Amino acid sequence: GRRIHNVPVVEGRNEILQQAEKYHVDEIYIALPSIDDKEVSEILNICKETKCKIKKLPGMYQFLNDEITLEKLKDVEVQDLLGRDPVQVNLKEIMGYVKDKVVMVTGGGGSIGSELCRQIAASNPKQLIIVDIYENNAYNIQLELQHKYPNLNLETMIASVRDAVKINDLFAYYHPDIVYHAAAHKHVPLMEDAPHEAIKNNVFGTLNVAKAADQYGVKKFILISTDKAVNPTNIMGASKRLCEMIIQAFDYKIKEGKANEIPQLFTHGMDDVIVDPKVTEGLKNAQTEFVAVRFGNVLGSNGSVIPLFKKQIEAGGPVTVTDPNIIRYFMTIPEAVSLVLQAGAYAKGGEIFILDMGEPVKIDDLAKNLIRLSGYTLGVDMEIKYTGLRPGEKLYEELLMKEEGLQETDNKLIHIGKPIEFDKENFFDNLEKLKEEAYSETGNIRESLKKVVDTYHPNEH
Repeated sequence: GRRIHNVPVVEGRNEILQQAEKYHVDEIYIALPSIDDKEVSEILNICKETKCKIKKLPGMYQFLNDEITLEKLKDVEVQDLLGRDPVQVNLKEIMGYVKDKVVMVTGGGGSIGSELCRQIAASNPKQLIIVDIYENNAYNIQLELQHKYPNLNLETMIASVRDAVKINDLFAYYHPDIVYHAAAHKHVPLMEDAPHEAIKNNVFGTLNVAKAADQYGVKKFILISTDKAVNPTNIMGASKRLCEMIIQAFDYKIKEGKANEIPQLFTHGMDDVIVDPKVTEGLKNAQTEFVAVRFGNVLGSNGSVIPLFKKQIEAGGPVTVTDPNIIRYFMTIPEAVSLVLQAGAYAKGGEIFILDMGEPVKIDDLAKNLIRLSGYTLGVDMEIKYTGLRPGEKLYEELLMKEEGLQETDNKLIHIGKPIEFDKENFFDNLEKLKEEAYSETGNIRESLKKVVDTYHPNEH
């Protein structure tokens, strides 16, 4: 009923659709910086039914600093529609076990690895070592951290986790206390077409890094896993399940006092490498805590749907969705990484930590929402095209195998799965056979993988 500069003030959220139509509104600004994300989501869900472009005001502290201008209003992102508050973690707990430690992150230039590096750098480590094979990504995160943390003791090493000799040299030189192993091939359809590469990189890369961690006295080894490792239908998921099994087998050998029995399955003709006798002797008292952290999709990561949808919308469409019923669990990259860090603080050895990703989201809804939030009308000036499931893809991902019971932790969003039992005594013999097949590029690698990972059931096409 009031007017500001002769502009009428109308109410309330239930009137948005009618008033937008009445006043021929082109853009809606959400100027509610201090209400919670759930309420913002409810309002956004009304606004997106209009044909308006939607922007959102930044946080309240920017008002106090007098930073707000019209240009500072940001476009609404799909994560604003997830309808939940950001995940909270105990930062003191994280900082407590990272502070003053030498920390190594493999795949440190990737979307998950680089965010791990950011959060670790903020926790005052003694030294941070980034290991990545792709120099552009490694260089980008190196520059960012050097600028933001000029006093950080930072090393950036270009190396492949497949190269056991190089990995051993890095561990012998730096002696990391904590290792986050994020290096992996993760693209499901590409790995279906290159199964041997998935096995070489994911499985034997993990084995190389885990073996070096064991030999050189690493305290904690945290494997970044995926919900696609649960009852996998694709090579990528099966390879990551095998990585989890490597972690469980290492934990078993350590607790049995048999760490010195774990073989070094050298590749690329590296059988002549001699392991230092002191290292071999030290393995008898190995105490590395090996754990895995499993979570679903992260919004905005390399290869995720959101950047793809945005590019397609900018190009005028169509937006491609594989199936109208496909669902996925989503979390933002910083949320997932902060939970990974906290799970690492809980590690005792052998656990598979499972992050609670909230309610699953239909990819079709994500596409429709992003089209609306971009100011387009579905079916009028932007189309969705359904392309069919890609090789190895499921309609839904499972975060937990049925055989696994859940155990609570102090953080209600982090659970511990009861690991599925497998033959750990003969496990490394089976791995050696798989290694020979992967590197000889012969045989049916999927059938060989099924013999080791009995929960793997390849997608028929």
